[in-house]
Amino acid sequence: MQLNSHNKDEYPPMHTAEHILNQTMVRMFGCNRSKNAHIERKKSKINFPLPVEPSAEQIAQIERTVNEIIQNDYPIEYQFVTKDTIPAGVEIDKLPDDASETIRLVKIGDYDLCCCIGKHVERTKEIGEFKINSTSYIDGNFRIVFKLIGAAERY
Repeated sequence: MQLNSHNKDEYPPMHTAEHILNQTMVRMFGCNRSKNAHIERKKSKINFPLPVEPSAEQIAQIERTVNEIIQNDYPIEYQFVTKDTIPAGVEIDKLPDDASETIRLVKIGDYDLCCCIGKHVERTKEIGEFKINSTSYIDGNFRIVFKLIGAAERY
């Protein structure tokens, strides 16, 4: 089976947290998954186009929801499909034009399913605690800066 190569070496806890954050934003605000994220070991930032700035309570709810999903200790599972059998609702717009015929889907319990070739933790509890450092809202762009506390040492 030939898969696309990957040009980054992600920090698995942070990268997996990004998946959960993306799905949380999709569910809470009806937006698409972010197309603009900078994911690093110590601190990450991610942007979402939103028509209105989220309230302080909504921002607190984002953090609570991500942490609830982490605490559910979901396994991270992989499924391999062909381009013509990608399940409905799974976004493929971030796939490169030359993506391989075989696509890897990453499933986080019953919470998230998306195409991804990156590295992930084995279970969500390995992520540690998700903490929003700051947010900003400029010209319809909502940015979340976040970190993880107590992620599994083995990564």
